[in-house]
Amino acid sequence: MVRNLNKLSVVAFNSIDHNSTRNDMKWFVAKIIFKIYSEGARASQFDEHLRLIAASNFDEAFLKARVLGVSEEETLLTDRNKTLKWEFINVAELIPLSELKDGSEIYSSIHETSEGNSYIHHVHQRAVLMQTNNEL
Repeated sequence: MVRNLNKLSVVAFNSIDHNSTRNDMKWFVAKIIFKIYSEGARASQFDEHLRLIAASNFDEAFLKARVLGVSEEETLLTDRNKTLKWEFINVAELIPLSELKDGSEIYSSIHETSEGNSYIHHVHQRAVLMQTNNEL
């Protein structure tokens, strides 16, 4: 369900053909970018979401991804009485998927760093954390 839409987004969302049948739908992966505003933050923070989008064509998928981004903007107050705000920036990538099947690649990204061993250690630590959390 789409929430908190501005007037332009409501018009855009309503223009999407919601009567498409499943057979004519295509799948896309959208990278939706949010800027996080946090009181007292020293560095800029961005939240990148990868979302699965069903649409009949690229333009509809792009529009749906943008509407989703706008609908998920949020401002909240932390337990320390500081404001956090997620502001939709834009859809940075929209990748059509040829098929959905077990093991299909849905996204790929290359990381370049001068600290290769630190990056590998970080990846291993995340894997251990996922396994540990899954056992709880």
